[in-house]
This record gives sequence, structure tokens and C-alpha cells, in this order.
Amino acid sequence: MASIIDKFIEQAKQNPKRVAFPECDNEIMMAAAYKVQKSGIGTAVMVGDGAKLTELCKERGYDPSEVEIVDVNNAEYTDDLVKRYVEDPHTMLKEKGVRRRIADPMYYAMAMEAVGDVDITFAGINCPTGDVIQAGITMVGLADGIATPSSIGLFEIPGYEGSEGNLLVFGDSAVCVNPDAEQLADIAISACTTVSELLKWDPRCALLSFSTTGSAQHELLDKVIEAKKIANEKRPDLKIDGEFQLDAAINPKVGKKKVKHESEVAGQANIIIWPDLNAGNIGVKLVQFFAGANAYGPILQGFRKVVCDCSRSAPVDEIVGNVAMSVIRAGAND
Repeated sequence: MASIIDKFIEQAKQNPKRVAFPECDNEIMMAAAYKVQKSGIGTAVMVGDGAKLTELCKERGYDPSEVEIVDVNNAEYTDDLVKRYVEDPHTMLKEKGVRRRIADPMYYAMAMEAVGDVDITFAGINCPTGDVIQAGITMVGLADGIATPSSIGLFEIPGYEGSEGNLLVFGDSAVCVNPDAEQLADIAISACTTVSELLKWDPRCALLSFSTTGSAQHELLDKVIEAKKIANEKRPDLKIDGEFQLDAAINPKVGKKKVKHESEVAGQANIIIWPDLNAGNIGVKLVQFFAGANAYGPILQGFRKVVCDCSRSAPVDEIVGNVAMSVIRAGAND
């Protein structure tokens, strides 16, 4: 039986994208780049010192001609890249600032993405998530109306039968430690966008807490209540509701009993948003250890274009699966 990642890979093959890999000095990332190329889900574009990357390919038994190698030392291309980047209405940096930052291949790759030379930048095996996020904010920029980058995870939970079978999306379990109401609203809005792009679901997003629509009063609940209000005002077209306890969010009987107002989310949420990273980290590990859930992600979101991160211990197949998900997202608005 095909796994969900196998399905993502087959779907990505229908509309492959150009994927920049700025960390192919790392052997795992290079192997992943070649597997992406050979799988047909995308064109692997290695970004870095061209001579060094070519030599590393040969040393590791790869044919350099099978992938694209963008040499950051190519003055002609770099000059053209900087010119187009500075002229792009979505970018804010001046020439001097661009040149200083693209000395780092990750920033170079994201400059390429910003101007459309690649569709996706995939990094993180050599650096912390925070560095990838900062590069994404600086070079690619955030999506319209979003001020907070965040993440979601897709979970395949044995024995769970929700509105999307055994699948449920969690956010944010990796990036925002203690989001305020504005940030929590951004996380919910971005999660709806990501789910629409990747899974083609009708997003129904529940903001979680230890209270369901006023069943308790505490200052910890205030930001969740305010986040719902902000999200509804910013995006009235989206189904975002709360504050809900987990059971009221995903169990139709409990949702009907506890939630007295008309809600398209209560009892049938396919996205749940944690109030903070304490709850998110604990929640993720509970479903993994006790339910044996398979977790896919974290999937970064909130950027103007698709920016991807991976664990520094990620194996090749995990990276390829994440790239497949990113390719689907990048092609969602074609």
C-alpha cells in the first residue's frame, strides 16, 4: 500500500519545480538532490562554489552533468541576479546589502528564488531552523498580510477517524515559542493556506486551549480568544474558530454538545493550532509515542514563496519527501 509520501511524490511528478540546494557540500543533501533529480519531482539546482561542488560530485560517484550547478563565483550571473533582485518590487534590500548577504550560498539561493530563477529553496542540514527562517524573511519575504513565519506538521494517526480519515494537521509545533494573539492568528491563516496548497482540503482550523468558548476564564485564554477575532477579521473567508478544547475541535458529538454557536469547525477540524510551543511539543510527542503516529514536517509557512527546512539529522528519503510536498505547494497557484 502506497504511503502518503509516495502519493506526494507521484503528485509532484505531474508538475516538477526547480529546487535550489545550497548545502550540497553535505553528503546527505547532495544524495537527496540527485534523488530529487532522478525521481522526476524537480530539477536539482546546486548552489555554491562551482568548482568545489563539481569535484565533490565526482568524488562521491555522481555525474555533475546530471544536475544544474550554479557557481556563486560567476560574476556575470551574480551581477545580473543582483540587478534583478534590487529591481524586484517585492524586495527591499539595496545592492550593497544584497551582495553582502549572498556571499552565503543559502542567501544566494533565496535571491534566485525571489527573482524566479528557482521555485523552492531547501536548506537546514548544516544550520539551525532559525537561520533558514531569517534568510527566508530577508531574501524572499513574507506573504501578504502575514508578519509571522511559522510551521505545520502533518500527522498520520493509527486508529483515528476524523474529518480527513486518519490525517490531522498540527501547528505550530516547531517555530513560534509563545505567540501573541496577532502571531497566533497569522499561524492559523498560514496553516489554512498551506493545507489548501498541499492537501487540497477545505481547511477547518481550530484554535486550541483548555477552555471551550468561555467554559473557563484565565489570562492564558485571552490571547486565543483575541487570535480568533483577529483571524476572522483579517480573513473572513477562512473557517477559523475557537477557543476549543481538543475534543470539542475534532469529535463531532463533543463539538455539538460543548459549542453552542453555529460553527463549521467544531467537531470537524482538520487543523489544530496550539496556544504555544509547550503544548505543541508535548502534543506531538504524545501522538507519536502513544498512538504511533507518523509525522511529516515541520513544513515552514508564511513566506511569499516556498522556503523549506529540514532536521540536521534528516535522512535522504525524508528530505526527498519534504521536497515533494514543497513542489506540490509551489505549483498550487500555477
